[in-house]
Amino acid sequence: MAELFFLISGEHPTLPVSEATAILKAENYDYKIVEKLTQVLRLEADINCIEPIKERSAMTRKCCQEMFVCKADENEILSNLTSELLEPLVADKSFAVRIRRVKTVSQEIDRVDLEGIIGEYILKSVETSKVNLSNPQRTFFGVLTDEQFVFGLKIADVSAKPFSERRPRKKPFFHPTAMPPKLARVMVNLAQPKKGDLLLDPFCGTGSMLIEAGLMGCTVVGLEAKPHMLRGGLKNIRHFNVDLQGVAVADARYPPVTKVDCIATDPPYGRSASTLGAKTRFIVEDFLEAIRDKLPKSGKICLASPKKIHIGETAEKAGFKHLESHFVYVHRSLTREIVVFEKI
Repeated sequence: MAELFFLISGEHPTLPVSEATAILKAENYDYKIVEKLTQVLRLEADINCIEPIKERSAMTRKCCQEMFVCKADENEILSNLTSELLEPLVADKSFAVRIRRVKTVSQEIDRVDLEGIIGEYILKSVETSKVNLSNPQRTFFGVLTDEQFVFGLKIADVSAKPFSERRPRKKPFFHPTAMPPKLARVMVNLAQPKKGDLLLDPFCGTGSMLIEAGLMGCTVVGLEAKPHMLRGGLKNIRHFNVDLQGVAVADARYPPVTKVDCIATDPPYGRSASTLGAKTRFIVEDFLEAIRDKLPKSGKICLASPKKIHIGETAEKAGFKHLESHFVYVHRSLTREIVVFEKI
């Protein structure tokens, strides 16, 4: 296994790591977490696992092959940059060095100066190398975090731009309850589908989950109790050319499906959502009872609900194993709990 590290988003304290490891599980990669640092995840895994993380992740920013980790100190950094380490990577090749500082750590180190110092050191160590800042053949990437310096060879960038282009107000049909695409993608990943798996969203609304799952190569099916929401969701799904298996106007408590591989969903709650007169907790309780026999053993459900509902307890009563919870602040009266269950 290779030593790898990932620069991850700082927008949430726990979701980025859970998303990355969920992708590895879904794609059947063995891995070992070496260390969790602020916005850096260090792993031992097959280097080929970078490809699915690059293609699937919403909260990973860079994927790198790790070369060394040391104290955030210039002398220690240079002592780890041996010619034996560098020669195979940049002999007869162009390179650039990029450094990222996480938050305000290691202020005594000037990030831009450090890029220049490392670049100059590489040039002296490998005479046949050359600097190319605009289009290098190799990019070395370092992160200053938690008083440490993590350094390696960048393998892939993960752009956040596509998620911005799919934000709710840029879609043909908008509703204030729409799930942001980045969070929808994370939730789909936490449900651990493989490409081609059948993912169900029983409260599909504006179609955020189905769009993200479909763009990942999943087969998608949606249910929605309100016809006008379903019509709007279909506009959004078609706008992004998602291959939809089917949608239906249906009550999620009585799902007209026989078998699904996994579920990612955001049931209605809050002032802008309609629950057709029923309380969210009761809707979810009935849905979990109805869907249990339609999931395979170890099939995952990723579900969002208000924190105050304590939905993990509800799921365990319905015969599911509560795997993890993450809390996402929305506004003063709403904190979402993102919960992952497994059928046992």
